[in-house]
Amino acid sequence: QETVYRATARGLIAGVISGYNATVFAYGPTGCGKTYSMLGTDGKPGICARTLGDLFQAIEDTSGDTEYKVSMSYLEIYNEMIRDLLNPSLGCLQLREDASGAVRVASITEVSAISAEEVMQLLARGNRQRTQEPTAANHTSSRSHAVLQVTVRQRRRGRGLRHGRLFMIDLAGSERAAQTQNRGQRMKEGAHINRSLLALGNCIKALSHRASTKYINYRDSKLTRLLKDSLGGNGHTVMIAHISPASTAFEESRSTLAYAHRAKSIRATV
Repeated sequence: QETVYRATARGLIAGVISGYNATVFAYGPTGCGKTYSMLGTDGKPGICARTLGDLFQAIEDTSGDTEYKVSMSYLEIYNEMIRDLLNPSLGCLQLREDASGAVRVASITEVSAISAEEVMQLLARGNRQRTQEPTAANHTSSRSHAVLQVTVRQRRRGRGLRHGRLFMIDLAGSERAAQTQNRGQRMKEGAHINRSLLALGNCIKALSHRASTKYINYRDSKLTRLLKDSLGGNGHTVMIAHISPASTAFEESRSTLAYAHRAKSIRATV
Protein backbone atom coordinates (compact mmCIF):
# COMPACT_ATOMS: atom_id res chain seq x y z
CA GLN A 1 0.00 0.00 0.00
CA GLU A 2 2.77 2.43 0.93
CA THR A 3 4.66 1.74 -2.32
CA VAL A 4 1.57 2.39 -4.45
CA TYR A 5 0.76 5.56 -2.51
CA ARG A 6 4.26 6.99 -2.89
CA ALA A 7 4.19 6.33 -6.63
CA THR A 8 0.76 7.87 -7.18
CA ALA A 9 -1.16 10.18 -4.86
CA ARG A 10 1.66 11.51 -2.68
CA GLY A 11 2.84 13.90 -5.38
CA LEU A 12 -0.59 15.57 -5.61
CA ILE A 13 -0.58 17.12 -2.13
CA ALA A 14 1.68 20.12 -2.75
CA GLY A 15 -0.53 21.27 -5.63
CA VAL A 16 -3.75 20.98 -3.63
CA ILE A 17 -2.51 23.13 -0.73
CA SER A 18 -1.24 25.64 -3.31
CA GLY A 19 -4.73 26.06 -4.80
CA TYR A 20 -4.83 23.54 -7.65
CA ASN A 21 -7.18 20.62 -8.29
CA ALA A 22 -6.10 16.99 -8.18
CA THR A 23 -7.80 13.64 -8.73
CA VAL A 24 -6.84 10.05 -8.05
CA PHE A 25 -9.05 7.18 -9.14
CA ALA A 26 -8.88 3.39 -9.26
CA TYR A 27 -9.93 1.84 -12.58
CA GLY A 28 -10.41 -1.77 -13.66
CA PRO A 29 -12.79 -4.76 -13.77
CA THR A 30 -14.78 -5.96 -10.79
CA GLY A 31 -12.95 -7.88 -8.08
CA CYS A 32 -9.45 -6.54 -8.85
CA GLY A 33 -8.81 -4.66 -5.61
CA LYS A 34 -9.84 -1.08 -6.39
CA THR A 35 -11.63 -0.54 -3.08
CA TYR A 36 -8.73 -2.13 -1.21
CA SER A 37 -6.29 0.26 -2.89
CA MET A 38 -8.39 3.32 -2.11
CA LEU A 39 -9.70 2.46 1.37
CA GLY A 40 -7.39 -0.30 2.58
CA THR A 41 -7.87 -1.97 5.97
CA ASP A 42 -7.23 -0.98 9.57
CA GLY A 43 -3.82 -2.62 9.44
CA LYS A 44 -2.96 -1.51 5.92
CA PRO A 45 -4.39 1.97 5.24
CA GLY A 46 -5.24 2.77 1.64
CA ILE A 47 -4.61 5.79 -0.53
CA CYS A 48 -7.37 7.88 1.08
CA ALA A 49 -6.03 7.58 4.63
CA ARG A 50 -2.39 8.06 3.61
CA THR A 51 -3.17 11.07 1.41
CA LEU A 52 -5.27 12.74 4.08
CA GLY A 53 -2.64 12.16 6.74
CA ASP A 54 0.08 13.77 4.63
CA LEU A 55 -2.26 16.56 3.51
CA PHE A 56 -2.99 17.71 7.06
CA GLN A 57 0.68 17.32 7.97
CA ALA A 58 1.68 19.50 5.00
CA ILE A 59 -0.84 22.16 6.06
CA GLU A 60 0.58 22.12 9.59
CA ASP A 61 4.15 22.39 8.29
CA THR A 62 3.42 25.31 5.92
CA SER A 63 0.77 27.30 7.82
CA GLY A 64 2.84 30.24 9.16
CA ASP A 65 1.13 33.39 7.90
CA THR A 66 -1.44 31.35 5.95
CA GLU A 67 -4.85 30.32 7.30
CA TYR A 68 -6.20 26.99 6.02
CA LYS A 69 -9.71 25.55 6.21
CA VAL A 70 -10.49 22.00 5.11
CA SER A 71 -13.92 20.59 4.28
CA MET A 72 -15.18 17.41 2.68
CA SER A 73 -18.18 15.90 0.93
CA TYR A 74 -18.85 12.30 -0.04
CA LEU A 75 -21.23 11.03 -2.71
CA GLU A 76 -22.04 7.99 -4.78
CA ILE A 77 -23.26 7.74 -8.36
CA TYR A 78 -25.72 4.85 -8.47
CA ASN A 79 -27.72 4.09 -11.61
CA GLU A 80 -26.87 7.61 -12.87
CA MET A 81 -28.29 9.16 -9.69
CA ILE A 82 -26.17 11.15 -7.23
CA ARG A 83 -26.65 10.38 -3.51
CA ASP A 84 -25.13 12.26 -0.60
CA LEU A 85 -23.49 9.53 1.51
CA LEU A 86 -23.26 11.85 4.53
CA ASN A 87 -26.96 12.70 4.33
CA PRO A 88 -28.85 10.12 2.20
CA SER A 89 -32.20 11.66 3.18
CA LEU A 90 -31.53 14.48 0.68
CA GLY A 91 -32.47 12.10 -2.13
CA CYS A 92 -31.22 12.48 -5.68
CA LEU A 93 -28.94 15.50 -6.15
CA GLN A 94 -28.34 17.46 -9.35
CA LEU A 95 -25.21 18.73 -11.07
CA ARG A 96 -24.98 22.46 -11.76
CA GLU A 97 -22.43 24.68 -13.47
CA ASP A 98 -21.33 27.81 -11.61
CA ALA A 99 -20.50 31.18 -13.16
CA SER A 100 -17.00 30.00 -14.08
CA GLY A 101 -18.33 26.88 -15.82
CA ALA A 102 -17.13 24.52 -13.06
CA VAL A 103 -19.42 21.59 -12.29
CA ARG A 104 -20.80 21.42 -8.73
CA VAL A 105 -23.24 19.13 -6.91
CA ALA A 106 -26.19 21.22 -5.76
CA SER A 107 -27.13 21.06 -2.05
CA ILE A 108 -24.52 18.43 -1.12
CA THR A 109 -23.45 18.26 2.54
CA GLU A 110 -20.04 19.85 3.15
CA VAL A 111 -18.44 19.20 6.55
CA SER A 112 -15.46 21.06 8.01
CA ALA A 113 -12.61 18.92 9.34
CA ILE A 114 -9.48 19.61 11.35
CA SER A 115 -7.72 16.24 11.07
CA ALA A 116 -7.29 13.23 8.80
CA GLU A 117 -8.90 11.04 11.47
CA GLU A 118 -12.04 13.17 11.39
CA VAL A 119 -12.33 12.85 7.60
CA MET A 120 -11.77 9.08 7.78
CA GLN A 121 -14.53 8.76 10.41
CA LEU A 122 -16.91 10.61 8.09
CA LEU A 123 -15.73 8.44 5.20
CA ALA A 124 -16.46 5.29 7.22
CA ARG A 125 -19.90 6.65 8.07
CA GLY A 126 -20.58 7.31 4.40
CA ASN A 127 -19.34 3.87 3.34
CA ARG A 128 -22.01 2.27 5.51
CA GLN A 129 -24.56 3.97 3.23
CA ARG A 130 -22.88 2.89 0.01
CA THR A 131 -24.66 0.46 -2.30
CA GLN A 132 -22.97 -2.96 -2.29
CA GLU A 133 -24.35 -6.33 -3.35
CA PRO A 134 -22.82 -9.79 -3.93
CA THR A 135 -22.34 -11.10 -7.47
CA ALA A 136 -20.81 -14.33 -8.77
CA ALA A 137 -17.61 -12.41 -9.54
CA ASN A 138 -17.34 -10.43 -6.30
CA HIS A 139 -18.99 -11.08 -2.90
CA THR A 140 -18.78 -7.38 -1.93
CA SER A 141 -19.28 -5.76 -5.32
CA SER A 142 -19.55 -1.96 -5.29
CA ARG A 143 -22.68 -1.08 -7.28
CA SER A 144 -21.79 2.61 -7.45
CA HIS A 145 -18.93 5.04 -8.00
CA ALA A 146 -17.90 6.73 -4.72
CA VAL A 147 -16.40 10.23 -4.86
CA LEU A 148 -14.68 11.87 -1.88
CA GLN A 149 -14.06 15.59 -2.40
CA VAL A 150 -11.71 17.42 -0.03
CA THR A 151 -11.56 21.21 -0.42
CA VAL A 152 -8.62 23.19 0.98
CA ARG A 153 -9.21 26.93 1.30
CA GLN A 154 -6.25 29.15 2.07
CA ARG A 155 -5.98 32.82 2.89
CA ARG A 156 -2.54 34.45 3.11
CA ARG A 157 -1.99 37.91 4.54
CA GLY A 158 -2.19 40.53 1.84
CA ARG A 159 -3.58 38.07 -0.70
CA GLY A 160 -7.00 36.80 -1.66
CA LEU A 161 -8.67 33.45 -1.01
CA ARG A 162 -7.46 30.43 -2.97
CA HIS A 163 -8.84 26.93 -2.90
CA GLY A 164 -7.73 23.55 -4.17
CA ARG A 165 -9.86 20.43 -4.51
CA LEU A 166 -8.78 16.84 -4.14
CA PHE A 167 -11.03 14.13 -5.55
CA MET A 168 -10.44 10.52 -4.49
CA ILE A 169 -12.64 8.10 -6.40
CA ASP A 170 -13.42 4.42 -6.00
CA LEU A 171 -14.98 3.42 -9.30
CA ALA A 172 -17.30 0.45 -9.60
CA GLY A 173 -15.76 -2.28 -11.75
CA SER A 174 -16.66 -3.04 -15.33
CA GLU A 175 -18.71 -6.23 -15.62
CA ARG A 176 -19.67 -8.99 -18.02
CA ALA A 177 -23.08 -10.49 -17.35
CA ALA A 178 -21.81 -14.00 -18.17
CA GLN A 179 -19.13 -13.68 -15.48
CA THR A 180 -21.23 -12.02 -12.77
CA GLN A 181 -24.40 -14.07 -13.55
CA ASN A 182 -26.38 -10.93 -12.83
CA ARG A 183 -30.12 -10.81 -13.37
CA GLY A 184 -32.83 -8.21 -12.79
CA GLN A 185 -31.71 -5.24 -10.69
CA ARG A 186 -28.06 -6.40 -10.59
CA MET A 187 -28.01 -6.54 -14.41
CA LYS A 188 -29.51 -3.03 -14.59
CA GLU A 189 -26.84 -1.76 -12.19
CA GLY A 190 -24.12 -3.42 -14.24
CA ALA A 191 -25.42 -1.78 -17.42
CA HIS A 192 -25.28 1.68 -15.80
CA ILE A 193 -21.78 0.98 -14.47
CA ASN A 194 -20.51 -0.17 -17.85
CA ARG A 195 -22.14 2.77 -19.65
CA SER A 196 -20.53 5.35 -17.36
CA LEU A 197 -17.14 3.63 -17.58
CA LEU A 198 -17.47 3.60 -21.38
CA ALA A 199 -18.17 7.34 -21.29
CA LEU A 200 -15.06 7.81 -19.13
CA GLY A 201 -13.02 5.72 -21.54
CA ASN A 202 -14.29 7.74 -24.49
CA CYS A 203 -13.26 10.98 -22.77
CA ILE A 204 -9.81 9.58 -22.04
CA LYS A 205 -9.47 8.50 -25.66
CA ALA A 206 -10.59 11.91 -26.97
CA LEU A 207 -8.29 13.79 -24.58
CA SER A 208 -5.33 11.65 -25.65
CA HIS A 209 -5.96 12.85 -29.22
CA ARG A 210 -6.76 16.44 -28.23
CA ALA A 211 -4.77 17.90 -31.14
CA SER A 212 -7.20 16.30 -33.60
CA THR A 213 -10.33 16.36 -31.40
CA LYS A 214 -12.01 19.73 -30.96
CA TYR A 215 -14.94 18.58 -28.81
CA ILE A 216 -14.79 16.39 -25.70
CA ASN A 217 -18.20 14.97 -24.76
CA TYR A 218 -18.41 14.99 -20.97
CA ARG A 219 -22.20 14.90 -20.90
CA ASP A 220 -22.69 11.18 -21.57
CA SER A 221 -22.68 10.36 -17.85
CA LYS A 222 -22.83 11.97 -14.41
CA LEU A 223 -19.35 10.59 -13.73
CA THR A 224 -17.69 12.33 -16.67
CA ARG A 225 -19.56 15.58 -16.01
CA LEU A 226 -18.30 15.54 -12.43
CA LEU A 227 -14.74 14.81 -13.62
CA LYS A 228 -14.76 17.41 -16.39
CA ASP A 229 -12.44 19.83 -14.60
CA SER A 230 -10.20 17.01 -13.39
CA LEU A 231 -9.71 15.38 -16.77
CA GLY A 232 -9.65 18.37 -19.06
CA GLY A 233 -8.96 21.29 -16.74
CA ASN A 234 -5.86 22.59 -15.03
CA GLY A 235 -5.44 19.88 -12.41
CA HIS A 236 -3.30 16.80 -11.92
CA THR A 237 -4.94 13.40 -12.31
CA VAL A 238 -3.64 9.96 -11.33
CA MET A 239 -5.26 6.82 -12.72
CA ILE A 240 -4.38 3.58 -10.92
CA ALA A 241 -5.09 0.70 -13.29
CA HIS A 242 -6.10 -2.63 -11.73
CA ILE A 243 -5.93 -5.88 -13.68
CA SER A 244 -6.57 -9.53 -12.89
CA PRO A 245 -4.09 -12.40 -13.40
CA ALA A 246 -7.00 -14.69 -14.32
CA SER A 247 -7.16 -15.85 -17.93
CA THR A 248 -10.93 -15.37 -17.87
CA ALA A 249 -10.36 -11.62 -17.34
CA PHE A 250 -7.97 -11.22 -20.27
CA GLU A 251 -10.20 -8.91 -22.31
CA GLU A 252 -11.01 -6.66 -19.35
CA SER A 253 -7.34 -6.47 -18.38
CA ARG A 254 -6.29 -5.67 -21.94
CA SER A 255 -8.93 -2.94 -22.16
CA THR A 256 -7.82 -1.45 -18.81
CA LEU A 257 -4.18 -1.34 -19.93
CA ALA A 258 -5.21 0.32 -23.21
CA TYR A 259 -7.08 3.05 -21.32
CA ALA A 260 -4.13 3.51 -18.96
CA HIS A 261 -1.78 3.88 -21.93
CA ARG A 262 -4.03 6.54 -23.44
CA ALA A 263 -4.37 8.34 -20.10
CA LYS A 264 -0.57 8.67 -19.90
CA SER A 265 -0.58 10.81 -23.04
CA ILE A 266 -3.07 13.38 -21.67
CA ARG A 267 -1.44 16.72 -20.91
CA ALA A 268 -3.04 19.53 -18.88
CA THR A 269 -1.85 23.09 -18.40
CA VAL A 270 -1.41 23.87 -14.70
